[in-house]
Amino acid sequence: MRLAHIDRMRAIAVLCMVEVHTAAILPPEGVSVGHPAAFVAAAFGGMAAPMFVTISGWGMYSSAIRRQEDKTRSVDDWVRWIFPRLLILTACQILVNVLLNSERGGRFEWDTPGVLTLLAVASIMTPALANTSLRTRGLALSLVMLSPIAIGDYSGADWTWWERVSSNGIGEWLERLLWNGTYPALPWISFVLLGTLIHDLQENQKAREGLIVAGFIFISISISYSVITGNEWALTEGDAVLTFFPANTPFLIVSSTFVLLAQRCLEGSENSGGEPWKGDALSFLEPAGKITLTIYVAHFALLGLIAFLMQGEPRLELVPAFAVTIGHTLMWIPLAKAHQEFIPEISFEEVLRKMTQSSR
Repeated sequence: MRLAHIDRMRAIAVLCMVEVHTAAILPPEGVSVGHPAAFVAAAFGGMAAPMFVTISGWGMYSSAIRRQEDKTRSVDDWVRWIFPRLLILTACQILVNVLLNSERGGRFEWDTPGVLTLLAVASIMTPALANTSLRTRGLALSLVMLSPIAIGDYSGADWTWWERVSSNGIGEWLERLLWNGTYPALPWISFVLLGTLIHDLQENQKAREGLIVAGFIFISISISYSVITGNEWALTEGDAVLTFFPANTPFLIVSSTFVLLAQRCLEGSENSGGEPWKGDALSFLEPAGKITLTIYVAHFALLGLIAFLMQGEPRLELVPAFAVTIGHTLMWIPLAKAHQEFIPEISFEEVLRKMTQSSR
C-alpha cells in the first residue's frame, strides 16, 4: 500500500529540484549571491537534492525489504532486482546530460555523473543494506557524514563548476562518481542511509523526533559559530560553514535535520493508522509523487530548450525570471494529474516496473 505522505514528500522534492534548476538556467539580472532572492533559491536547492535522494533511498530500501521477506530469493534474483534500476537510472542520467548539454548552453557534459548515477550506486548497495541491522546502518550514516573531513582537498573545494562536471578518462570519471563530482557517493550516500533509517523507525516516532531535536541543537551551534567568526552560514560553494559543492559535514547534518522534519510533519498520523498532515488537502501533490523520475528527466528537456534559446541573450529582470521559474515549477502538478488520468502507463517508473516483473 502506498503511503500518501511519502508520495507528497516525493512530489515536493522533485518540484524543488525543478525550481532550483530553472533558477540556475534563468538567473535574474542584478541578483548577487547575497540577494534575498538568491538566498531563497539556494534554500530550496539545499533541501531539494537531500530530500530527493532520501526518499528515493526509502523507496529502494522498502522494495528490497519486501523482496527480502521471501527467503527463497537467490543471488540471481537480487541481480535481476538491481539490473533494471541500474540500467534505467544510468540511461536517464545520460539523457539528462544530453538534454542540458554544455555544447547547447547547458550545464553538463554527456557523461557527467549526477544524482541519478548516485541512485544507481545506491541500487547496488540496497540489497546489502536490507540485510544490515539498524544499529550498523546508523553507525555507517555517522561515518559517511564525517567522510568529507577525511576526503579533504580531494573533494575539489576550490573547483569551478566545469571542473566538477567534466572528466578526462575513466579514472577521473570514477573520482567524480565517488568523491568529487556534483553528487558523489561519498558523502551523498548518507541520505540513502537516512532513508533506510526513516523506514525502519516509522513506528518509533520518539526516536525520529529525538534526531530532529539533536539536529536543531547542531543548527543553533553552527549559526552561533557563523556569527562569532563572521563567516557566511551557508553558500552553494565557497567559504562558509555549510557548503553544497562540495557537500561538507555541517551541510549533511543540517539538511538531514530538515528532511527528518519534513517527513515528520507530512506524515501526520498516517503511520499509526490515521491521516497524513492536512488530510486530503495536499492530495493534489500525490500524482507528481508517483512519477518523480519522469518529471525529473522531462523538465530538463524544457530547460535544455530554454538554455539553447537564451545563448547570447541578456538575462531576464527579477520579476519575469521569478514568474518563469515558479510557473515552470508548478506546471508539473496539473501535468502529473493529467498523466495519471490519461497515460499512466507511459513513464520511466512504468518501464522499471515492467522490467522488474519480467525478471522474476
